[in-house]
Amino acid sequence: MPNFQCEYCGLKFSSISTLTASSCQRHPSGSNKGRHKLYEGSEKSKYFCKFCGQSFSSIATMTASSCQRHPNGSNKGKHSPTL
Repeated sequence: MPNFQCEYCGLKFSSISTLTASSCQRHPSGSNKGRHKLYEGSEKSKYFCKFCGQSFSSIATMTASSCQRHPNGSNKGKHSPTL
């Protein structure tokens, strides 16, 4: 069964339509102020932040913490996965 992950929070869904139908708690505009966004990369054993290069075991772990090299300023945004 394919897994479709949200780029913002790492939650997995069985279809793209169920992923995009609900609000995301880690949306960049604020908690539940936007919908989940499809992560278009493949599933990996390690994910890397596109801003600082730090590695994480999952997107959920990655997006739970702030990034010191985020474009909005140090610790003013979450880590974001590379494709």
